[in-house]
Amino acid sequence: MKYLAVSLLAVVLAAAAQAETIKRDIPYAGVEDTKRTLDVYAPADAKNLPVVFWIHGGGWQTGDKTDVALKPQAFMDKGFVFVSVNYRLLPAVDMGTLIGDVAKSCRWVEDHIAEYGGDPKRLLVGGHSAGAQLAALICTDERYLKAEGIGFDVLKGCVPVDGDTYDIPAIIEVAETRWRVHGMPPQKFGHREKFGNDPAKHRDFSAVNHIAKDKGIPPFLILHVANHPDTSAQAFRLGAVLKEAGVPTRVFGAKNTEHSKLNDDLGLPDDPATKALYEFVAQKVKK
Repeated sequence: MKYLAVSLLAVVLAAAAQAETIKRDIPYAGVEDTKRTLDVYAPADAKNLPVVFWIHGGGWQTGDKTDVALKPQAFMDKGFVFVSVNYRLLPAVDMGTLIGDVAKSCRWVEDHIAEYGGDPKRLLVGGHSAGAQLAALICTDERYLKAEGIGFDVLKGCVPVDGDTYDIPAIIEVAETRWRVHGMPPQKFGHREKFGNDPAKHRDFSAVNHIAKDKGIPPFLILHVANHPDTSAQAFRLGAVLKEAGVPTRVFGAKNTEHSKLNDDLGLPDDPATKALYEFVAQKVKK
């Protein structure tokens, strides 16, 4: 009986694996570079499903497209194709090049995701931490996607998760004031340096400075840790500017969690942020 049970389990696991298409390390830029690859997760018999386009965090210096926790399975169960992308990192490239990689991976999705049962005209863009800044920026500053021949019309929603750089000059001022007031040594490679050590670049890489009425900016769900002063302030700042421009926006502060846990718990059935995410998806993306 023991061997029969093991055999049955193996059959079940094999069937589950066959029920989904998971394709890893797909090059999206025509070069052999692991930092310019993406992973696709598609439900069985997927056809014309909306697509989640996910951007990992890691301070623009670390992280990987495999840092997705429960999200691929959770979204497949909800009838989505899930795409997780890599991009080149600081300091090997500058911030503009890094963002260009994200836009180019979106071009691959536009061209190829139908082969995996996804609808390239229905994208939900999301990301955590540094990925939240990148998601918010490409959904508000049309230049990056436009350079790849993509318009905002394909974007059905944006879900930045616990970012602190939607208004980069503000977070620089907060951080540097904190260091000065408390006599702390400044970071050696802080936000000022990461974003080009140039006030014009700091403004230009800030999503809040590209928001305006009638641009076709998609609806936003901004998730943040409720008791974190910096990500909470940045979430409310982004939300306020979006709302002023008439963009449908919800700002949701998750309690009793922290920066990594908020991201990793997305997909848990009883998780409050997950419930907010599923409500947003039902209202804005799958309708």
